[in-house]
Amino acid sequence: MPLNKNWLKQQLKALSDTMATRTANPEQARQDYADALGDIIDTYVRGADVVGSVSTTGTAAAQQGSITSGRLE
Repeated sequence: MPLNKNWLKQQLKALSDTMATRTANPEQARQDYADALGDIIDTYVRGADVVGSVSTTGTAAAQQGSITSGRLE
């Protein structure tokens, strides 16, 4: 699945809106923000497709190789 910048922006806006109301315990709010932001970034990056060229060596049953000119989409 390609990266979805609109989804990322929506999630960050929702997080900001939620955190704007959290004034009772600033220390906990900062920790919750860091946890939620980490989850958003993790989900966004794991949803990316890796695109690039692959050079392989070996047999059909035992391939080895690396991606060159790779990028996330």
